[in-house]
Amino acid sequence: MANIFDYLTWRGDLTFTQDPVNAVDALIFSALSYIHYGGSVAADQDTPVTLRDAAESYFVGEPGENSYRVKNDLELLKQAAQTTRFGLSRLVQYRDDFLPEQETQFAAMTFLLDDGTMFLAFRGTDSTLIGWKEDFNMSFQETVPSQRMAERYTREVASKYVRPLRLGGHSKGGNLAVFAAACSDSALQRRILEVYNNDGPGFTGYLMGDAGYLAMVPRIKTYIPQSSVIGMLLEHEEPYTVIRSKTVGLLQHDPYSWEVQGPSLIPVQGVDQSSVFLDATIKTWFAEMTDQERGQLVDVMFGLLGTGGVDKAADIFHPKNIRNYLKTLSSDENLRRILSKEFQGLIEAAKATRAQLEERKETELLEEGNGE
Repeated sequence: MANIFDYLTWRGDLTFTQDPVNAVDALIFSALSYIHYGGSVAADQDTPVTLRDAAESYFVGEPGENSYRVKNDLELLKQAAQTTRFGLSRLVQYRDDFLPEQETQFAAMTFLLDDGTMFLAFRGTDSTLIGWKEDFNMSFQETVPSQRMAERYTREVASKYVRPLRLGGHSKGGNLAVFAAACSDSALQRRILEVYNNDGPGFTGYLMGDAGYLAMVPRIKTYIPQSSVIGMLLEHEEPYTVIRSKTVGLLQHDPYSWEVQGPSLIPVQGVDQSSVFLDATIKTWFAEMTDQERGQLVDVMFGLLGTGGVDKAADIFHPKNIRNYLKTLSSDENLRRILSKEFQGLIEAAKATRAQLEERKETELLEEGNGE
């Protein structure tokens, strides 16, 4: 079960001139964007720094726990920086904006490649509660700040570097890449070779049918694992490729679990039944709520988490914080009423979805029997 680390060993000696960017390269660039680069990368956005030099600077001393997402990100940076393929690519236009008062977490960077193209990588959701809150805001807002920042970033970088470009990201980063491409003007869109969306969520219905989005659909490459949850959220116009992961359930969102063969992510026939069930349930649940009700639920949920003093997603289930949630719930009748109503709606949506899937299965079995 090979992964992106094995890919670096197999193909790390090939330049992009020798072998153009593929889906595995795009996944690696997307994962590298989770690193919070410092030093000259952050200090001077206009001076290119090789990934090898950026890594050397980053690893001076012990990286702080807030400067990366998971430990595999550190290992990826170490290994990628030592290859010819990635290590000599030049990092430029690094942005890292965290704006709690605007409920915004945005980061992006551009890799200038030896073949004369560039890859714009957008960071996905980090470990902060603000980052997660912005993701949930996508369920009821037409756009969120990081999407608009991604569109502006793409336009600015494209004006400075007149090269063909690719965009990509993992999770929310994939959503930002698609949004930025869809909202670019026609002249810029003609320069975009491909957009890589690695298990990123879709959009509210307003973007479906948009001319700019439809123009980019043939060049959007969306990949989701068999048990995808994040990548199936909201609406997609573009088709997607289901790929194999070595883990199960929500853990399949981890890009390091995705299986690789040569220059490709390994495809499978389709998503599994758990993904189909969750996707249909959430869509049914959302359909029963207005945008105002969705917004109220998100604000209430994250307001409750705030009473526990949580600022990182990893701390949500700490026993001390859970006690604080329970204390808040016991003293706030209106909060209990809102949460009870909406989560009862989720239960009813799950029941309705299960009934629909069972009915569909019975119909398919009956049709197969008649066909014989």
